[in-house]
Amino acid sequence: MRKTLLAMSLMAATAAVPAHAEYLYGFGSLSVNHLDWSKGTEERAGGFKEDFLYVEIEGGAGFDWGELYGFFDVENVQDGSSETRVASKGSITYKTGLDELRLYAHSYSTENGGWHIRNTVTGLSYSFAGEGWFFNPFIGFHHTNTAGYVGMNGGMAGWVGGYNFDAFGQSFSISNWNEIEFSRKDEYLALSEKDSTGLNGALALWWNVTEDVTTGVQYRYSNNKLGQENYANALIYTVKYNF
Repeated sequence: MRKTLLAMSLMAATAAVPAHAEYLYGFGSLSVNHLDWSKGTEERAGGFKEDFLYVEIEGGAGFDWGELYGFFDVENVQDGSSETRVASKGSITYKTGLDELRLYAHSYSTENGGWHIRNTVTGLSYSFAGEGWFFNPFIGFHHTNTAGYVGMNGGMAGWVGGYNFDAFGQSFSISNWNEIEFSRKDEYLALSEKDSTGLNGALALWWNVTEDVTTGVQYRYSNNKLGQENYANALIYTVKYNF
């Protein structure tokens, strides 16, 4: 856990290098979430996947030089501290000056006791945006650090996107994040996931009840990922307080 926090701190420190950064926007939230795996997923996983509650703090900010984003989760909170695991992610984009092309990096990790996995990606991203929407694809080199394998592990491509709209006099938004791992190493695949390509993501519908409160449902999906060599899906029910 200390290594995870250190990695996120280093990314934040790197982002602070510009001496005269102009702050453009920011957001933050604290949420409570219930993840409910589908019955088919639980059967295909052979019983090792169980529903769980998690608490998440999430935030991001935009500057004239680029963007920052991060979250920190405490999972399995319903089972007490002995079963708790933590997950975190930090990402940074840095404007190159070539239209909307950015340098891109993110680091995701999860750990529980002596077990851990950390996936780090470095590459490029591009920002498409309009009135009420954005779409940011990325591609980069992929490094994995886990028990049994440490090293380069192919590449990763994906995107983050969102769309805001009003309906029935209420404010809503749709968001999607998606990651595709490719050309993963045989030594890594021997640990659990048997295919060289892996899929990971979520599609969400959010209802912005007030400026302070948002609730939503996420469709969580993966294939040859999350320690499982076939398709997995779940629904996540979320209530969040916006800072």
